[in-house]
Amino acid sequence: MTNIEDGLRKAIRSILSDIRVEMSEEFDRNFERQGFFAEKWQRRRSPIRAGRPLLIETGDLRRSIRCESTADAITFYTDLPYAAIHNEGGEIKVTRRMKAYFWHRYYEAQGAFGRRKDGSLRQDKRTVRLTSEAEFWRCMALMKVGSSIRIPRRQFLGASAEVEKAVVAIIERNLSEYFNESDIIKQ
Repeated sequence: MTNIEDGLRKAIRSILSDIRVEMSEEFDRNFERQGFFAEKWQRRRSPIRAGRPLLIETGDLRRSIRCESTADAITFYTDLPYAAIHNEGGEIKVTRRMKAYFWHRYYEAQGAFGRRKDGSLRQDKRTVRLTSEAEFWRCMALMKVGSSIRIPRRQFLGASAEVEKAVVAIIERNLSEYFNESDIIKQ
């Protein structure tokens, strides 16, 4: 009986290991897909980083996904404080500190404008982009303390039909390998 139990424990470890590897790769690919499997993330409305990938400013969020496994379970998680609001969506309240940051970004954007010798703004693409960026930060800075900013749901981690399908395929593959290699059926 211990031979069968040892074989099953080995099969379960193999299943958990394969799930860990495959799901880690899939969750990482969500950042490349710019969506959670087939569900695309909502695009930005602000002119800041327009056209650039979502949720990849520094790559910290993408690299923060961790996996913890026990003898019979796997848990994927991230410990970044802002990960939950991006993954689940929601609202955040504007604080005085946020307003100060918005003003800082506004003045930073304004200082980068290209100017002609007479002091007027150049009309090149960079200056036009910076003008809209500065306007965005100004609007954010003028929001009242306590007002809400809605963060759309951009899920990158969690359960879904695609995750379940992949896990079932891994389990079936590993169990069929176990039974094909096992002496149980041959006896």
